[in-house]
Amino acid sequence: MVDRGASALALPDDWPAHPDPILALNRMGSFDWDLDTGLMQMDAQAHEVFDLCPEEYDGRPETLSRRVPGTEGIRLDTLVSQALKDGSENYGAYFRIRCRDGSLRWTHTQGYIRRDETGRPRRIIGIVRDATQELGERAARREQAAQDEARRQQTNVVQITTAALAHARTVQDVIDVLKDSHGLTHLGATSLVMGLVEAGRIRLVAEGPAGSFVPGTMVTRIDEQYPMSEAVRTLAPRFIDSPEDFAESYPLLWPHITDLKITSAAYLPLIAQARPIGAMGLLYNDRRGFSSEERNVLVALGSSIAQSLQRAMFYEQEKDLAQGLQQAMLPRSIPNVPGADIAVRYRSASLGRDIGGDWYDVIPLPGGRVGAVIGDVQGHDTHAAAVMGQLRIVLRAYAAEGHTPATVMARASVFLHELDTERFATCLYAEADLSTGVVQLVRAGHIDPLIRDNDGTCRRQPVEGGLPLGLSALFGRLEYPVETVELDPGQTLVLCTDGLVEQPGIDLDEGMHTLIELIRSGPDDVRDLADRLIDVAEERGGDDDVALLALRRRGAGPRQSGGRLQQHVAPGDPEALTEARHMIRAAVSAWGAGERADEVELVADELITNALMHTEGSAIVTLRVLSGPGRRLRAEVEDSSSALPRRREAGESGVSGRGLLLVDRLADVWGVEARGGGKCVWCEFLVPERD
Repeated sequence: MVDRGASALALPDDWPAHPDPILALNRMGSFDWDLDTGLMQMDAQAHEVFDLCPEEYDGRPETLSRRVPGTEGIRLDTLVSQALKDGSENYGAYFRIRCRDGSLRWTHTQGYIRRDETGRPRRIIGIVRDATQELGERAARREQAAQDEARRQQTNVVQITTAALAHARTVQDVIDVLKDSHGLTHLGATSLVMGLVEAGRIRLVAEGPAGSFVPGTMVTRIDEQYPMSEAVRTLAPRFIDSPEDFAESYPLLWPHITDLKITSAAYLPLIAQARPIGAMGLLYNDRRGFSSEERNVLVALGSSIAQSLQRAMFYEQEKDLAQGLQQAMLPRSIPNVPGADIAVRYRSASLGRDIGGDWYDVIPLPGGRVGAVIGDVQGHDTHAAAVMGQLRIVLRAYAAEGHTPATVMARASVFLHELDTERFATCLYAEADLSTGVVQLVRAGHIDPLIRDNDGTCRRQPVEGGLPLGLSALFGRLEYPVETVELDPGQTLVLCTDGLVEQPGIDLDEGMHTLIELIRSGPDDVRDLADRLIDVAEERGGDDDVALLALRRRGAGPRQSGGRLQQHVAPGDPEALTEARHMIRAAVSAWGAGERADEVELVADELITNALMHTEGSAIVTLRVLSGPGRRLRAEVEDSSSALPRRREAGESGVSGRGLLLVDRLADVWGVEARGGGKCVWCEFLVPERD
């Protein structure tokens, strides 16, 4: 409060011998400070300002220290010294003095510095005056300004809090907004408690300061003697002005919270659509009572909080309903598939009532095979979920019927096209033979799968795909190319929907690269890996669902070279039939089943011949070794005819009719499976374990 810019005093050279009468009339004392001698002369009015008798002052400035507190004196000396050094002509300052009765009084001084021709300061002349009234008026103005500013800040807090609450989706979001630095703490509250009305009771959702929970108050009745219960019961705010008021009004609660040093509190009913949905309490430890303006502000704030809280409660109810419906559409459990570790995960979007059409499925198939499905129906609503549920069921049925992966996808597309819907779906279907590691992949507009190797490296597996399901049938383009890869023991196949890849502001390739890095650095166990990927998706948020399926082929034993062989035999092609016989003979010998080589070759040849003779198409011969309880050699012959083979009596001189009898006698077990529009006749032979 230094008046550096004060105007210089226009004083005569013989001052203070003849002081200006105007100074005395204005109750201003004057002084003349000789800097060479260090003596300071003061007139009678100056003595009065300093509350000194003339005989108590000896002309030395140090004598005034009994009236000027130490900190004030240091501040004043620093100011004068700086003015003398920097060439200033004058200075001014407000400081306090201590009167005889010990009270402090504000004083103002203004000095004019006289210098010689060299600029050296020689003399200071000036005035001192009582500034109590002046500063009192200023203090009153400051107090009024402070009150206006406090009122403005309170109104601003309501506006800021209301704006922040507009983005709160859940009840916890509302509580977090209120506890935030821009929330109710700006109103001076130390902490906040909140309860929601549920079935005639109040359930605590925010319990105030850490460690302040009162046993027995998690759920309370509305008719109990608690402040939140009273606010809900009366639909009126309850303002507690003092600790005594608190202790007298709520004797059940007060003994448990005396350590919190609460001096006042405000409990507000949270009313929405003319009914109480809860109550909120603001606790203070540095004030007593509430002004009318403060009460009005808190009541207005309570109304805004109630509206946001009701919106959050509706959102949570809708989200719970949507998640329940989504989970009901997904498989309740994943089957235990021998030879593989499988983990599936699903994360719903953050869009309340909106429900997505993402799904996964695992389908056990004959012969040690398994089908893995990941898909996404267009849209986020209950219709998308309904379409997803139907599509999942029919796709599972087509796969279980034995159709090839391409046929499964084509038939699912036709089914979706024939539904009364305009929705389409992307899908990826993988059929894995876990005994050999051969995986057939078919993609319908979906993102590519990923494969993680044993050393942790991960790569994108490109799959030439077709149109999404529904669209391919609409445009008559039902051809789905099949990509065949081999999954070694320990390798993991990862299928997911685009919610795990796409991020705002990032293109698909960059998102896929990020996902590859996450898988590469993730844990080996598929369940832990799936958990980590979903956790990342949860932290990232986003408005799209995420479905994930990870399949890791177990390394139960050493991988057998040539564990699966296949040969296509066209009708009327004797060379192909001969090559198939050579393949069978060589495979049986290489796989250590030489003792049964004749039996296997004879039965396989019979099945191939029957397929060529009794159907109009070609035959596909597959030979492989199955591990597990008892080592088995399996031969399959697939054709395009749905007519099942049947036994006939050959008669004594009959040439035909003995084939199935031969198969039944030589094979340990045999059977027939539907494969799309055709069938597969298979047989198995127990063979000795290899050393």
